[in-house]
Amino acid sequence: MNFLTLGSTDPHFNMAFDQVCLEEPLLDEPVFWLWQNRPSVIIGLNQNPFAEVNLPWLRQRGIVLARRVTGGGAVYHDLQNLNYTITGRSRDLARDYPDYLDIVVRALRALGVPAEINGRNDIMVGGRKCSGFAKRVYKDRLMVHGTLMFDVDLEEMSHALAAPSGKLSAAGIESVRSRVANLRDCLPGCAGIDEFRSAMQEQMACGGHRIEVSPALLQRAQEEAERKFSTWEWIYGRSPAASFKAVKKFPCGTVEAFWGIRHGRLSGLCFGGDFIGNVPADALAEELEGCPMEREALARELEKAKVQTGDCFDGLHPQDIIGLLFTD
Repeated sequence: MNFLTLGSTDPHFNMAFDQVCLEEPLLDEPVFWLWQNRPSVIIGLNQNPFAEVNLPWLRQRGIVLARRVTGGGAVYHDLQNLNYTITGRSRDLARDYPDYLDIVVRALRALGVPAEINGRNDIMVGGRKCSGFAKRVYKDRLMVHGTLMFDVDLEEMSHALAAPSGKLSAAGIESVRSRVANLRDCLPGCAGIDEFRSAMQEQMACGGHRIEVSPALLQRAQEEAERKFSTWEWIYGRSPAASFKAVKKFPCGTVEAFWGIRHGRLSGLCFGGDFIGNVPADALAEELEGCPMEREALARELEKAKVQTGDCFDGLHPQDIIGLLFTD
């Protein structure tokens, strides 16, 4: 199979590149490329990052958040993870989809990895997941892309993908380790990710040739990254609805918050609890309706609200409410 090379480690550009290559045929026959991302979490097309990802951890660690054009769940990438994309014209999706995956599995087996596909969308080794994959169809074209965990930082991955509602225990990290596998353990012949990448490229190409990517296609991908894939509207704004609850004790009493997030905006906020205040908190909640679910945006709305935080909750400041809704 013919292949191209992609040196970018920018998650937003790489997501855009996948889409552009799906929509603009490179060749009539299938083509693949291997690529890497700097530390990032990539959520599926239909996921809500507020419900699926540990956003405070990402912010603290400088981990990039991106959304891809395919379904499936959230995945953690770092430079010890190798990603693959295969795209081409397809006249028989039922045949071509498993054929694309077989290319990856056969390459792993040729390197000595006893890889197999499970019933959903994972490649397994010894009962543990080493790869997740997803697909997208555009007109008569098919794209399959996925991960290959070579030596991923499993503890960092566990924290980044932890449920937002609680701390991750050591037992939780061990549980993740028991379910996933780094391929380095199966590849003593590959000293590092670069050797693994070269070996996988050779096996998947199987005599194919390298093709050049035109400057025009790279420019189109960069424009899509800026116009779409790096924007708040794409990453957060297209999120489906999700519901949340938080409880915290303050000097004024216990404050409970119930809210939804729809398309990245605060929805249906209401407060409960045994807290003390001068006026009902309903009016403040109404003023926050539709606010983008971002700390800075919420701070601005609380600052200009007609009903002040301290009027509803004795002794509390806007940052206390922000800390309640963004449970760190």
